[in-house]
Amino acid sequence: MKRLAPIEAWFAQQGWRPLPFQRQSWRAHLRGESGLIQVPTGSGKTYAAVMGPIATMLAEAGVAERGSGRGLSPGIRLVVLTPLRALSRDLALALQQPIEAMGWPIRVGIRHGDTPSSERTRQLRTPPQILITTPESLALLISNAKAPELFGQLQAVVLDEWHELMGSKRGSQSELCLGWLRALRSELRTWALSATIGNLEEAAQVAVGVGAVPTLITAPLRRGTAIRSLLPEAIDGFPWAGHLGLRMYEELVAALDPAISTLLFTNTRNQAERWHQCLRYACPELEGALALHHSAIDRGEREAIEAGVKAGQLRWVVATSSLDLGVDFQPVERVVQIGSAKNLARLLQRAGRSAHTPGGTAQVLFMPTNALELLEVSAMRRGLAKGLVETRRPPGLPLDVLLQHLVSLACGPGFVPERELPVVRRCWSYRQLSDADWAWCLRFLEEGGECLGAYPRYRKLQRAALTPDGRLDRDATPAPGQPFAYVVRETAIARLHRLHIGTITADRAVTVRFVRGGVLGHVEEAFIGRLKPGDVFFFAGRQLEFVRLRQMTAQVKATTRKSSTVPAWAGGQLALSDLLSRQLRQEVHRCAEGDLDSPELRALEPLLRRQADLSRLPRAEELLVEVCSSREGSHLFAYPFEGRFVHEGLGFLWAWRLARHRPSTITVSVNDYGFELLAPKGYPFAELLELHGDALLDQQQLEADLEQAVNLSELCRRRFRAIAQISGLVHNGLPGQTRGGGQVQGGQLQISAALLFDVFQKHEPGHRLLEQARREVIEQQLELPRLAAALQRLAESRWVLETPRRPGPLAFPLLVERLNSRLSNESLLERVQRLVREAQRAEGLG
Repeated sequence: MKRLAPIEAWFAQQGWRPLPFQRQSWRAHLRGESGLIQVPTGSGKTYAAVMGPIATMLAEAGVAERGSGRGLSPGIRLVVLTPLRALSRDLALALQQPIEAMGWPIRVGIRHGDTPSSERTRQLRTPPQILITTPESLALLISNAKAPELFGQLQAVVLDEWHELMGSKRGSQSELCLGWLRALRSELRTWALSATIGNLEEAAQVAVGVGAVPTLITAPLRRGTAIRSLLPEAIDGFPWAGHLGLRMYEELVAALDPAISTLLFTNTRNQAERWHQCLRYACPELEGALALHHSAIDRGEREAIEAGVKAGQLRWVVATSSLDLGVDFQPVERVVQIGSAKNLARLLQRAGRSAHTPGGTAQVLFMPTNALELLEVSAMRRGLAKGLVETRRPPGLPLDVLLQHLVSLACGPGFVPERELPVVRRCWSYRQLSDADWAWCLRFLEEGGECLGAYPRYRKLQRAALTPDGRLDRDATPAPGQPFAYVVRETAIARLHRLHIGTITADRAVTVRFVRGGVLGHVEEAFIGRLKPGDVFFFAGRQLEFVRLRQMTAQVKATTRKSSTVPAWAGGQLALSDLLSRQLRQEVHRCAEGDLDSPELRALEPLLRRQADLSRLPRAEELLVEVCSSREGSHLFAYPFEGRFVHEGLGFLWAWRLARHRPSTITVSVNDYGFELLAPKGYPFAELLELHGDALLDQQQLEADLEQAVNLSELCRRRFRAIAQISGLVHNGLPGQTRGGGQVQGGQLQISAALLFDVFQKHEPGHRLLEQARREVIEQQLELPRLAAALQRLAESRWVLETPRRPGPLAFPLLVERLNSRLSNESLLERVQRLVREAQRAEGLG
């Protein structure tokens, strides 16, 4: 094709040959097709997606194989949507390279929350031809009255790291924005990119929308992933979460090489802070070459760290998911995963940060934080060898996101309800939107629904007349029966809405700033609330002394006083994916069969032997249940190996069903491998299992029993808080807004959401957002579909009841989980060490 000549010329100038899948993608785009491109990380999928749209632009500008052509008028032709701000800089650099080398008349712009206001204004005045942005910033642009002119020349949208967006409400937000853009530009093409997703066909369909036929482009390219585990010298029979952790820092330091550029991934920001602190003290010679990167650190510092890695100045960086995705770090040669990644796709993404070139082999060093994680990494290695990867499912009918989108449209170009409904229904997440749901949304936004009509702030939409030729007259009120569009006329409502566009909800953040100096980042209000002036904590790689809190800014100063206190952020623990759970059960089966065919399993042999001596190791078709007694009471331990969230539901369900037959107070403790039920001494667990074991796995009354077993109302109340934020019912207030002489506190947000929850429950129990909160708790938090599948599998399994003298290696971590949530004047470490000593004495080992 002639239009591809400039693209081929640039590749030739680089000494490259386009890969077959890249040429296939370019030609598919030029034929007007949309779809999904899936190839391994580092294989060149970005150029596969963007060079087709660039070829179209160059043809419009009259650019042949060489030469500058006649130029392009300002106007966005290509939008690249990315989930991370850090990715936008990398994408811009990748696009600027051919544009500058070949002198193409194309301008690239970046727009997200960190873009200066002067640059945003310039982009609206003279839009770039390529805009790299996030879902939130795209929605904000659509809320502008000039959005139709701004996107009037749009030809294509590229969805980078689509798997990361699709499984969340940010994906639903992206779908709605894409639906509006397609209605504006009927020839719009959409290309999604992903390296790690299991349900390709569904992901492609979600990207292109209902009714379109997606093109799937894959390539037989394989990137090797070499995983090596750091194995502890000795493994005792009393594992617990974190018990290896920092104890193994010497082994980790010995395994690393300062000459090898390395990313060290943790699962939480708290872990990242602790490990950075540990490595900083263990390797003072790396001062200036060791850094910490996570999303709570100030943007300027994060960008400096990323630049330092690319320049080869920083050798080791401790990071979280803030560096998971497609950021291109060519110098990085090795990745360290501290603790189990809990998910094959997550490990693949992180592994892909090393050897980020076609055909490269990713090097991963796994550092366990507890002995049983060695089972998980062995299962991961086997799963990756089979080419397995998790699926991502889009949310089903999130009305809070739809309400936000409709207000955005009303703030901007306005919308005609009869025209907008089919546009929304072509979005995959809203394909089953009923007429009743649509009418409820409109009434809720226009009148405040049944409960809130008396409050002007909730009557957001007004009707504006349409002229005979279909144009919108924002200030004219339509006569009865006259065609109309919905708009937002109140400036205050529009301003407040635009400030809170987005689907990411979090607790109130407090800025951390030097008394005389710059911003370090942000921590949660609850953490700062526990500090007194003079307290020392570790954050952003620095030892800091808390001075004072002023208007949601924690003022600090550097100190040489030592402290191990680090901020804790909400977000909780990751749980095993469904796919990895299945692999893990097979791994345990191998151990039970004595097939220790990996280094990790061989290292676990002493622990496995102790478990077999005290109880047994379950086979794949078995459910192991242990019953024993201690000074604390009667214990029941069950090991479905289904992941923390499923076990939470199972544990509370079993506790409630058992208590129906023999009333008692039963405490539940869970981890990824199983759950513990603790009842008073003498509670007849074994007898009840014999009599009512089948009833514990009954699915007939599953949802009703689960509602009784857990405090579903309280869970729904918490979930409603986030839904209320997204839908615009509650907000944090305007920047700098104060009340009563002080900054508006995050707690007031919670009170407002809780008050609305109670009002709706009392006066409008069928409120759609209450129903959504319940559905999200049942399906996402309690994972009802996965819980039901687990009950079915367990019902078909052979139950094995063991009565060990004391808790064994599989049970011990569950004891520690319960201890960790109990208030005591003993530290967790002291309590665990006491338990270990007692167990050793009982076995004659101490």
